[in-house]
Amino acid sequence: MSGLPAASVPETVQVLATVLGPPLAGGVIKRRPRVITALEKIQADASAVRTLRKLRARHGPGLVRLAVPGRSFALVLSADDVGRVLARSPEPFTPANLEKRAALSQFQPHGVLISGGPDRARRREWNERALETGRPVHHLAPSVEAKVAGEFGALGPGPLDWDTFAPVWWRLVRRIVFGDHARDDQVTTDLLGRLRLAANWSYLLPRRRRLRDEFLGRVRALLAHADGDSLAGASAAADDEAASQVAHWLFAFDAAGMVTFRTLALLATHPAQRQQARQDLASGAARGYLRACVLDTVRLWPTTPAILRDTTEELDWDGHRVPAGTGLLIFAPLFHRDESRLPYAHSFTPEIWLDGRAQREPSLVPFSAGPGECPAKNLVLFTTSAVLATMIKDRDYTVDSAPKPAPGRPLPATFDNFSLRLTAHP
Repeated sequence: MSGLPAASVPETVQVLATVLGPPLAGGVIKRRPRVITALEKIQADASAVRTLRKLRARHGPGLVRLAVPGRSFALVLSADDVGRVLARSPEPFTPANLEKRAALSQFQPHGVLISGGPDRARRREWNERALETGRPVHHLAPSVEAKVAGEFGALGPGPLDWDTFAPVWWRLVRRIVFGDHARDDQVTTDLLGRLRLAANWSYLLPRRRRLRDEFLGRVRALLAHADGDSLAGASAAADDEAASQVAHWLFAFDAAGMVTFRTLALLATHPAQRQQARQDLASGAARGYLRACVLDTVRLWPTTPAILRDTTEELDWDGHRVPAGTGLLIFAPLFHRDESRLPYAHSFTPEIWLDGRAQREPSLVPFSAGPGECPAKNLVLFTTSAVLATMIKDRDYTVDSAPKPAPGRPLPATFDNFSLRLTAHP
């Protein structure tokens, strides 16, 4: 076997500058709003995709190793290889990647995403049971809907920006996860935010153990007193392992809020899709179209653009040797916005999630895929679509900020939720 095709040092520097650099600067674990605003101005994701396309044209569509000192690291550049890697997790492609373990251990030391072997299997099973992964609709759905109506139904007409939307979203999240008694517990989620900012630095910063202990202690206390109609109450656990899993739920719900706000902007600027969503709601349909709207928003702007795996053993990859411990990077925008394969690459097209087109593309992975797919996918889609249903039912919205999404022209490659401004009209 020969080694993998290798990027030159200048090519590696280009990848670091345009593909890895912007997400790291913007905050992989906790977004830095000012940086995200700057990245939108230069449309950083478009530059990243151009870099990877040039690399693929030069070296072929297989894995390409980067010239990174002290670390075996390769890019996944083929759509088929995306499906191949994700379908074979956790062995021989573990989600517990080196950089991910260093980052996430800041606030979830026992999290399933950074676990391996029997620990991972046990923690994954716990998550799937609590989140009811296999059910299209969680048994707590009526409670979630009532909480959504209570929080977002109170939003009236007028200006709506991220600083208005986010506090309402977090009150809802705390109620869903812990129960109504946690609605105004901003301290716990603020502590998580501080730990996530530290986690942005992965292994370059030491663990903030005192802060982590304070945060996890508060989570355990909230778990011990969780309401019966909350996710924590349904899981009936309040130990250290449960606290780590719940810390990840809170982390993931932050991304879901960003997606919801971006989807609202798309519905505000795409009359045909807004009308279809309202028709579905009026007919009593199970919000399938709104779920598809959310899925397509994540396709357009993945909240996890860099999907990481590490190889757990030496592999023969189409005649090339891949050493054990090699980090693999799947840069989702390269595949989600591939106009050579996808006629809808740069447009808002929820229909692809309803007519089978998206399912035929192994590299469209808004919630990852395979055994490592997000166990909360159905719960998140239910919650986000419930929020959107409440918000668009009786109100129209306009987008007052730029760039303004619009049908008939390519959507921006980078779309900043923090500077997005809308107005709700009665």
